[in-house]
Amino acid sequence: MNSPPSSFHLLAKPAGARCNLACDYCFFLSKDRLYPGSDLRMSDAVLEEYIRQYIESQQVPMATIAWQGGEPTLMGIDFFRRSVELAEKYRKPGMQIQHTIQTNGTTLNDEWCSFFRENRFLVGLSLDGPRKLHDKYRRDRRGKPTFEKVMVGLDLLKKHGVDFNILATVHRANAGRPLDVYRFFRDEAEARFIQFIPIVERDNDTGFQEGDSVTKRSVRPEEYGSFLCSIFDEWVRNDVGEVFVQLFDAALAAWAGAPAGLCIFAPTCGDALALEHNGDLYSCDHYVEPGYLLGNIMETPMSELAGSERQRRFGRDKYDRLSQQCRLCDVGFACRGGCPRNRFTSTAKGESGLNYLCAAYLGFFRHIDEPMKTMAGLLEQDREPAGIVQQYRREQAELEAAFVRAGRNDPCPCGSGRKFKRCHG
Repeated sequence: MNSPPSSFHLLAKPAGARCNLACDYCFFLSKDRLYPGSDLRMSDAVLEEYIRQYIESQQVPMATIAWQGGEPTLMGIDFFRRSVELAEKYRKPGMQIQHTIQTNGTTLNDEWCSFFRENRFLVGLSLDGPRKLHDKYRRDRRGKPTFEKVMVGLDLLKKHGVDFNILATVHRANAGRPLDVYRFFRDEAEARFIQFIPIVERDNDTGFQEGDSVTKRSVRPEEYGSFLCSIFDEWVRNDVGEVFVQLFDAALAAWAGAPAGLCIFAPTCGDALALEHNGDLYSCDHYVEPGYLLGNIMETPMSELAGSERQRRFGRDKYDRLSQQCRLCDVGFACRGGCPRNRFTSTAKGESGLNYLCAAYLGFFRHIDEPMKTMAGLLEQDREPAGIVQQYRREQAELEAAFVRAGRNDPCPCGSGRKFKRCHG
């Protein structure tokens, strides 16, 4: 029998696919078909087994109890009070427990936010940008917009001093307005931690990772790449060290020779599993489907399932099935072929298994190469990467001074090769 991993991440879905919203692009709503007749509620028995087994399986100083959905708050606040009690009951001596939850924010009130603050929850809030962009696809079950309710929830989180990050999907409606989205999060939502999640929605009737065509809501690869580049250029000149964008942090890790910290950019996967409301354990949150069901923790220990040959093979497949084009790619060290769920296109030579977002990652990682080298260099000197912001500001001041000194017929200081009078003059 394989030995279990020393640690792994687990997203628990206490309400399964149940949600009070009906976002157009949600890949998880259809998962309720896997459990016909179920009330989609995690029982106290499954809850306790989950907490006990997960903490027991973690051979590291910190265990993260992570809740997702559907909408997990539909379980009610007492369910999560019980989860905190159980985590304390089974916590190992000297072990730290971190509690996280992802929510659409529409159910939050003072009681919820006080509870989150008291128990130091990190809250991931789903928000797609300013009102019009958010409401395009994120509506409730009556088709009503949700932006106002989400912003009320956000204000409550800030009022109670709850740590939060923004989870923003990038789709056909908001991909063309990157700076509107980013500046809204930074300046109006006052977010300091942001995750951008590309919508790549397979066009099929099963809701599984099947087929090679995508819906009209899905982001186009080149568009997603441009979205990331535009935001990066704003961030690297102004906000390094002040705003943390998960994808940018993962990229910097690659340039610095450190582990990615983001599974889609790791060489292999398999260390991020998903637990359904009834105790069913799946290989990954994006593969909650029959072919990737490992077993049930009420019948087989979680650590045994996580360390099974089947799960290890799932993780190795990410590397083993990497296309030759990816293996030879100049940004392969950062991309690693991306998430396997998006590897459904073909290379120029007809080899299968190319990531749908290949053009996005190729353009983005090449675009950020020089500033990433600069920030990695700062880290090597035990200096903060934020030092790059001051460097850009010095360069800008020098350029502006050169503009002042330039004569009309001099070469433009910007380096365009044109005369100053026909360029910045």
